[in-house]
Amino acid sequence: MLIRPAVETDLPEVIELLKGMDGDDGIDLGEAQTIWRKITDYPYYKIFVVEDNKRMIGTCSLIMIDNLGHKGAKLAVAESMIINPDYRGRGLGSKLMQFVMAKAKEENCYKLMLSSNKKRVEAHRFYEQLGFQQHGISFMIEVGKND
Repeated sequence: MLIRPAVETDLPEVIELLKGMDGDDGIDLGEAQTIWRKITDYPYYKIFVVEDNKRMIGTCSLIMIDNLGHKGAKLAVAESMIINPDYRGRGLGSKLMQFVMAKAKEENCYKLMLSSNKKRVEAHRFYEQLGFQQHGISFMIEVGKND
């Protein structure tokens, strides 16, 4: 197993993996390339991929954000974490999240946050086993959705 930063040529495989999470057809490759180029302008926005025998089997994004609160300590957000269903239960997701947690710690982030849909009970157990705790209440509103 290899965890490495994604490169632009990985986008088709990353898009395919994320379809399993989003439950839809995913994003168009051209649009993904445009977004990729914007992501590279962020101070710290990395997409990591997991490979097994050169087959991409997982991905997770890690965003680190500068912060005026908490004495200027950065915070980290894990997003779009998924392991191919055929590879689940082998500890690969745990290794990926431990990798992401280590990256956040290296950058002296005071916390690593993530959100998970209320329906994803198995994912919640997975995160709890890694030491994540439910903290507070999260709210969201879809502000960019067109009807």
